[in-house]
Amino acid sequence: MRIRALLTALFTGPSAGTPAGTSVGPAAGRSSASSARPLAAPAAVLLLAAAAGCTAGDGGAAQSVRAESSFGAKPTITFPGGEPPADLQVGEQMTGTGNVIKANDLVIAHYTAHVWDGEDNRLLASSFNQGAPASFPLNQSITGVSKALRGHRVGSRVVAAIPPGEGYGPNPPGGMGAGDALFYVIDVLGAFSPGAAATGTGGPGELAGVKITGGPGERPALTLPDDEPPAGLRTEVLVQGRGAKVQPGQLIVAQYEARVWGSESSAESTWAAGQPRAFTIGNGSVIKGWDRALTGVPVGSRVAMVVPPGLGYDKGLPPLIKPADTLVFVVDVLAAY
Repeated sequence: MRIRALLTALFTGPSAGTPAGTSVGPAAGRSSASSARPLAAPAAVLLLAAAAGCTAGDGGAAQSVRAESSFGAKPTITFPGGEPPADLQVGEQMTGTGNVIKANDLVIAHYTAHVWDGEDNRLLASSFNQGAPASFPLNQSITGVSKALRGHRVGSRVVAAIPPGEGYGPNPPGGMGAGDALFYVIDVLGAFSPGAAATGTGGPGELAGVKITGGPGERPALTLPDDEPPAGLRTEVLVQGRGAKVQPGQLIVAQYEARVWGSESSAESTWAAGQPRAFTIGNGSVIKGWDRALTGVPVGSRVAMVVPPGLGYDKGLPPLIKPADTLVFVVDVLAAY
């Protein structure tokens, strides 16, 4: 049985509360989704599914809204007088030079979202106020955001005026009306494809009897021994990245394979799911074994780890993980913010 991922805030309804499902990656001791906190709550504003609507306009109305700041800094937004446009309007206020954003990418971005009503144009949410960027699969974002970002490059500031039909539709979250139009300022920090992998130097290896195959750019495969697991945490950097070292409190983007020691099947795989994950490292948002093994690792690295129960789920994660289970991970660190 595959563990449903909780490493990104995949909201599918009007509530901006906790997402459904459990995962091997959240903080230790959380045995159900009802007790888990979302890792990037502001992303809920981007991720509510909506009905398809009209195509993007030339950005005239969106560009008329002034969003003043440098890239990656909280903008000061000034709206023009009058009502918002009736159709989707998208503009690019800053042009990036990174990868082109595609429909199935995991996007990392700073953003602000306002209700554009022609009156107080109140702030709905801001990742800048949270102190960390948001992460969201573009193909699970509201229609207007998905259309607005596709085809732009990482490093761009994209502004979008989104009509209700391409936002939340008839079932908006609390605090919004069904007819509310939205205005977004989105600074795109990163975009990661389903097959993204570590790009450093290294290759296959072995850790505590666990054999790992696959080199840089490839999905790893694990073969576990029949022996008893080691008592303590074991880690090994199989692929050495060339990026900056991961610091506590950073949001990292990762691909990973997860196994329960003694099991012949994969517990969870982001490669199989077709989506990298993003989570905060070094502050207790993930299990202790992850915090210890990944803090200080250069971006671009592949890290193997064997995590004992005391540094994993010492209370278990029923029915998937028992309190005495040892976990095995291979993690590719793709980026850190």
